[in-house]
Amino acid sequence: MSRSGLSRRALLAGAGAGAVTAVVGWNTSTAAWATESGADVAELPSLDGTVTLQGDGLERFSSDFGHLVTARPRAVLRPGSVRDVQRLVAFARRHRIPVAVNGQSGDLAQLGAAGLESHSSYGQANPRGGIAIDARGLSRVVSVRPGRAVVEAGATWAQVTEAGLAAGWVPPVLTDYLHLSVGGTLSVGGIGGAVQRYGMQVDNVLELDVVTGTGELVTASPTRNRELFEAVLAGGGQVGVIVRVTLALVKVRERAHVFSLYYDDLDAYLADQEKVLAGRRFDLQVGDVVRSADGSRWRYKAELVAFADAGRTVDRTALLAGLVPVETEVVEQSWREYAFRVDGFAGYLRAAGFWSLPKPWLSVFLPASSARAFMARAAEVLTAADLGAGLLLFYPYLRSKVKAPLAVLPGQQEVGWHFDLLAFPGPGSDSAAMLERNRRLYDLAVELGGKRYLIGAVPGMTREDWRRHYGGQWEKVARAKRRFDPAGILTPGQGIHAS
Repeated sequence: MSRSGLSRRALLAGAGAGAVTAVVGWNTSTAAWATESGADVAELPSLDGTVTLQGDGLERFSSDFGHLVTARPRAVLRPGSVRDVQRLVAFARRHRIPVAVNGQSGDLAQLGAAGLESHSSYGQANPRGGIAIDARGLSRVVSVRPGRAVVEAGATWAQVTEAGLAAGWVPPVLTDYLHLSVGGTLSVGGIGGAVQRYGMQVDNVLELDVVTGTGELVTASPTRNRELFEAVLAGGGQVGVIVRVTLALVKVRERAHVFSLYYDDLDAYLADQEKVLAGRRFDLQVGDVVRSADGSRWRYKAELVAFADAGRTVDRTALLAGLVPVETEVVEQSWREYAFRVDGFAGYLRAAGFWSLPKPWLSVFLPASSARAFMARAAEVLTAADLGAGLLLFYPYLRSKVKAPLAVLPGQQEVGWHFDLLAFPGPGSDSAAMLERNRRLYDLAVELGGKRYLIGAVPGMTREDWRRHYGGQWEKVARAKRRFDPAGILTPGQGIHAS
């Protein structure tokens, strides 16, 4: 029997005592897997990879990083080829079985398969009783050359970064935590400290290979199948499965000079961050809100990074001119050390037990004119317990640098602010109450002209909420869904097109 033929027949339907029951197809009458052929049984296509129907292989895909939504999939595909994705999506379309890709991200080298998980925070990557596609089945860095890299969608940004460093070229925009799949972050946008120079990760994609909701493999770029290209990037997985990406790279600078500027006054922090943004003084610009040493109040920290070549320094006096922090720290490290700076913190969170607890994250974008009012209200509402061992990022960006249409940002103002509550609450925290708090803060953001980022945990999103979110682009979004996913099977967990 060929490898393909064996894979189709050897779907795991039972794991007890080593027993394996052969599954031959999908019973269209009972909407369940069938172990015997029959008039109502649609035979599964031959596959190069494997499909799991029961046991630990399914349990890992039932929840995600947020641990707030649990829904067991009917099956998990570990693709052995792009053709597997095409065939299973086409099969799922015919039988109206939901499908969603699961990045299964994490530090595979240190944690092994047990440490991999979807990094959505509110069930966005869950197929809700359908078929999960394990992106790790397609996770190669195919090639790296000056200015570009070709990678499979299940590769992580850590893999891309390591391969790029070896060649002296790196992605211009990186998320803080690099052990996330390329396809996953491109499906939501991918924001990092270089947004004020290079936009989001989606703004640095040269070409995509996408399996649409009909099972068709399409190559898309700004000049080829542009409608699909724009509907996929930051599109929440609604119109296609990304299988391969060509990414832009920039030449690496070997040293990172990291400036941490602390403020006790919100107005001073806002003014200095926007001054830095306008002057383009630094290569990376982020910031976060932290508790004071005595735990009595919030403080504001700007984290600003200037890159330099080996053996060269930076003019610290010029970089800090006119800024008024109450405290300044400067550290020099390698580019790689800075890029992977979160790994140690993630290790602490895992060791301390925070990683596996519910995490009600909230991520919104605000126009500059509303940033102070929103942050002041959030500072009143949020407690140290809400944040737990986590982070509250708060920093400005330039709207004009974000080109991808579906990376939805507030309207007309050039400067906006990113508010990103990356909470890691402790044991016994009231997740339901925190989700309600997220909803109230989200509604406030919308009232102030803000938009959400798709990774957050915002309960009760209605069709009208999504229409308001996309605004004038809603009809374009709905039309792309009808065209490229006519059966409506892809990524139901986002809830964007739910009736």
